[in-house]
Amino acid sequence: MTNVQEAVTQGRTDYRDSGLVFPPGFTFGSATASYQVEGAFDEDGRGPSIWDTFSKTPGKVWNGDTGDVACDHYHRVESDLDLMKDLGLDAYRFSIAWPRIQPTGTGPANQKGIDFYSRLVDGLLERGIKPVATLYHWDLPQLLEDAGGWPVRATADAFEEYAAIMGAALGDRVHTWTTLNEPWCSAYLGYGQGGHAPGRHEPAAALAAVHHLNLAHGRALQALRATSTGTPEYSVTLNFHVLRGVGDGAAEAMRRIDGLANRAFTGPMLRGEYPADLLEDTASVTDWSFVQDGDLATIHQPIDVLGVNYYSTATVALWDGVSPKQMNDGHKGAAGGTAWPGSDQFVEFVEQPGPYTSMGWNIAPEGLEELLVSLSEQFPEQPLMITENGAAFEDEVAEDGSVPDADRLDYLRRHFTAAHRALSRGVDLRGYFVWSLLDNFEWGYGYAKRFGIVRVDFDTLERTVKDSGHWYADLVRDHTIPA
Repeated sequence: MTNVQEAVTQGRTDYRDSGLVFPPGFTFGSATASYQVEGAFDEDGRGPSIWDTFSKTPGKVWNGDTGDVACDHYHRVESDLDLMKDLGLDAYRFSIAWPRIQPTGTGPANQKGIDFYSRLVDGLLERGIKPVATLYHWDLPQLLEDAGGWPVRATADAFEEYAAIMGAALGDRVHTWTTLNEPWCSAYLGYGQGGHAPGRHEPAAALAAVHHLNLAHGRALQALRATSTGTPEYSVTLNFHVLRGVGDGAAEAMRRIDGLANRAFTGPMLRGEYPADLLEDTASVTDWSFVQDGDLATIHQPIDVLGVNYYSTATVALWDGVSPKQMNDGHKGAAGGTAWPGSDQFVEFVEQPGPYTSMGWNIAPEGLEELLVSLSEQFPEQPLMITENGAAFEDEVAEDGSVPDADRLDYLRRHFTAAHRALSRGVDLRGYFVWSLLDNFEWGYGYAKRFGIVRVDFDTLERTVKDSGHWYADLVRDHTIPA
């Protein structure tokens, strides 16, 4: 038995290991997104985004919640930076609100918007924290959506211009540029299923959005490289679907969903091609004529690190077309739409065994290890980074004011164990960003779901580090999974 095999087999089957040591240079961070935390929705020249519009449309977000104030990070950035320093974070992954930079999505930059992110980056560097900047975490300027949104090519043109502005403004100081966060959600939930902004139910438009997001990624990388005067690294973050299959057609069901969820992005980004079976599966929806000559070469740009977001697994089966179709795909429902164009009449998502987080997502740390090893095998030269992993639970504040979130702490411990096991198996994993730094606006669920390792009282906006946050600070300090 090799040393690596011994390291794997000695671990507990429930992934509740402790004492595992992460290598020097491994990055421990936490992450947020602009619309979820910033607030200040109409200040200093910021224009409206699709999430401003969507959240103010009755019935779209639980309790009618909006991101108008969120965590008020825009006004509390200095104290939030001090909080990150107190936790000992190596890096902070934040996103830039495009409508703060270009209120209409095109045209000259809004200097006050640039100034805010410049202060944020400088504040991180002053505290020894690496700035990891995501250009797009779903808050498309509303005027670009009015002109067609991601299903039209002009949005990718505009994104290239936006990327050039940010490269020139921050590219001397940003440690890592990330082009897109979870384009799967932007395309399929935004334009197909309708549970995310802009809330459209158009399967063909969802697939066109897939391509134009891919194209925007490639063009943004070119623009960032041309304008960044420092030595940043370049990345993209994808939310991979780790699939389980049941029934006689399990392999076919998994293949179809893997094509839509995973290979629709890794194919063009990392191989320079769309999978032939994906094009065949979706031929009844679109002819893919929006893919123009040269697009795939533009999309297929080298990246320094591939961002991996993981929360849970999904179990699929071929639907018999008769019995009630299960749709336990983990995403907030929206009547009349599908996130699975071309396969929604063939595949169903089967309920998975618990335990679950408060999102209804199953807890499966082995899925993270499996995903990291699989990506390493598929793309052996590509370094990986866990850019989001975390869990929502119903937190309660104790009488002494502390927040004893044992379930979240346990979730993180098990998933850090999974990451360590992937490292032990030879995966080139560079770091891990816990989602999320703060409780925040959880998209269609409003403020009902708490992911933070820091509690936010949404009445007073007071921050309180939860037990999971203290545990994480110990892990960051010692590079060792605490007991």
